[in-house]
Amino acid sequence: MLHLASKSPRRSELLARLGFAFGVLELDLPEHRQPGEPAEEYVRRVAREKAGAGLLQVVATPGALVLGADTEVILDDEVFGKPRDASDAAAMLRRLSGRTHQVISAVSVVSAAREAQVVSVSDVTVAPLDEAAIADYLATGEWDGKAGAYGIQGHAQAFIQHLSGSFSGVMGLPLFETARLLREFGIVPTHAGERA
Repeated sequence: MLHLASKSPRRSELLARLGFAFGVLELDLPEHRQPGEPAEEYVRRVAREKAGAGLLQVVATPGALVLGADTEVILDDEVFGKPRDASDAAAMLRRLSGRTHQVISAVSVVSAAREAQVVSVSDVTVAPLDEAAIADYLATGEWDGKAGAYGIQGHAQAFIQHLSGSFSGVMGLPLFETARLLREFGIVPTHAGERA
């Protein structure tokens, strides 16, 4: 059985779109970039750690398969995590304004016998944002809990000038890569997309 090692409602929604039946494992792992750790390797490591921690919860279940994912916003080799508060979110949006940043999504799938990973890298260009636009976006509350202080699936679409890569990857789970990876493990859609 497939398990999603994430409490993100967006990841659950995206995985359900693929038509897979899955259970959800709630994890609370610390996410800290190591000194000198390249941004992409950090994202890969966190995804692997989430999947591994999830597998420990269900290892006694025969045929258990766990999917762990991590998505981060990167600008000038700095990882923009989730903002601490509205002030931190505003500072992030000011830095992203008028620039192209990367969004890296790593997906790890592990079983008792095997592990595999895919990575999606997207380039996202944010239009220049004035203080009024930033204040309006902060008022929506969408920034809360989002890497880089924005959710591309909501009001932020209005200031995404260009996207080269995976829209679902920027949301938190690159669907094309995830579906291909799960097929490699013999997981096929139920077409119901129901959470087990």
